[in-house]
Amino acid sequence: MTTFDISPSDFKHWNLIIGDEIATLELSVDNDGGLLGDYQLKLNSYDLGVDIELANAIRVLRFTHPQVKCVVITSSLAGTFCAGANIRMLAEADHSHKVNFCKFTNETRLEIEEASRLSGIKFLAAINGACSGGGYELALACDHILLIDDKSTAISLPEVPLLGVLPGTGGLTRLTDKRHVRRDRADIFATKAEGLSGQEALSWGLVDELATPTDFKAAVDNRARNLVALSTRSNHIAKKLIPLEVEQNDNSIQYEWVSAKIDGATAELTIQVTHSREWLLQAARELDDILCRLRFDFPEIGTVAIRTEGLVEDAVALDSLFHSPDLEARDETLLLWKRCLARLDLTAKTLIAVIEPGSCFVGVLLELAFAADRTFMLAGQFEDDEVPLLPATIRLTASNFGPMEMWNGITRIQSRLWGDDKALAALLPWKDVDCAASDAFDLGLVTTTPDDLDWDDELRLFFEERSSFSGDALTAMEANHRFCGPETMATKIFSRLSAWQNWIFTRPNATGPKGALRSYGTGSRPEFDNRRT
Repeated sequence: MTTFDISPSDFKHWNLIIGDEIATLELSVDNDGGLLGDYQLKLNSYDLGVDIELANAIRVLRFTHPQVKCVVITSSLAGTFCAGANIRMLAEADHSHKVNFCKFTNETRLEIEEASRLSGIKFLAAINGACSGGGYELALACDHILLIDDKSTAISLPEVPLLGVLPGTGGLTRLTDKRHVRRDRADIFATKAEGLSGQEALSWGLVDELATPTDFKAAVDNRARNLVALSTRSNHIAKKLIPLEVEQNDNSIQYEWVSAKIDGATAELTIQVTHSREWLLQAARELDDILCRLRFDFPEIGTVAIRTEGLVEDAVALDSLFHSPDLEARDETLLLWKRCLARLDLTAKTLIAVIEPGSCFVGVLLELAFAADRTFMLAGQFEDDEVPLLPATIRLTASNFGPMEMWNGITRIQSRLWGDDKALAALLPWKDVDCAASDAFDLGLVTTTPDDLDWDDELRLFFEERSSFSGDALTAMEANHRFCGPETMATKIFSRLSAWQNWIFTRPNATGPKGALRSYGTGSRPEFDNRRT
């Protein structure tokens, strides 16, 4: 089972050094510390374990070290910054792991950019040695790239010429959309296995600054101080991240407030609400963690039913703290929920929201229902209950009208009702008002509202139908439907990952017996079928 919650004190691959305003993240990969499989992480190459640590480091910096305004990402390995994703790991991993690995890495890179844009933490890539593939893509996520100019160190994206695949963590998109590299130059760079160095890399816009080996340390210090001066970060009270307690087996995953019951190809994901204000941070961390575990450890699960349990008024009180100055680390907690929901949007599983008596789909929790591909809401009560609960209601709050935007820059309500301005306007009078099943259906907020007699059959038929379809086709269909409307750099990255990389990774040119990934480092050249489709 994969562990996603790791304290910096337990890191194997990164050294996190905290200063007054500047923190340093040194990549120092343990060659023998691969997460799975029989491979060595040579030349600061990385696998999922290395990237999990990076994601935890960014989260700790955001919550626990509010004084930090600049993070320097560099390497402690002489002559090497980062060789990118480990090729042996990619060659040995199954298809599901490869794609989910690329997806998780992309989410971490985007969190770095979000931390700069919304939290005011500036990032400096101090490239002090060879930098290729995912290593350069990590640098591309930073605000400023400083390259050592030693006449030998180069940056490169060698996936196309050497591996028969694509830069899997947004490299091609960031070249053109973020750094505005001319597309003909981007074409040259992405097909030049040895990459570019020095003045040519600077003039093409691939890096921002050069420094000689003797001046490199001083240049890093000076640039970091300049980035500190540009930071808009405002201090909040440091919030310690308590280690998550989780019990996991083949049939369940259990945290304090989040749990999943697993039955074959289906999982029932439940979020329980309490009156404790600590719930806001801990439940988000638990939900984020369980989504990662469902992705990597349970690829056979095709459908996830999302439920909530608790008092509506408790959910309302907790949700209101997002809009109150009284919550410690309020902004970072809200942004964590935003990222957690974005991870849910990108989960390659059918999502169904189940709204019943006893549910509390309010505000941020209602976003879970809006993220679902179908939403079932019971009309009325379960008549067989000894003490029937009140009929289910949902409640829109300020959290549904802006703070939890998707990767495409719009809210899930806007995505749900895309192009129907009249329907969107009709929702405003329902803000902070309980909405029963019939009203929710009329407003377009739920898919169907069966009564007690039909409820179990409707759900059973949906699960049976879903399991009869191709999982590949469903993944592609759901990804298309979830992200309607505008396109952003993030949606381009993920759509190209799910479409191109998904396809390319399964082609013989990449992963076949004589494909580039399997031939790499063996001394034999790959054999390509160069017919175009």
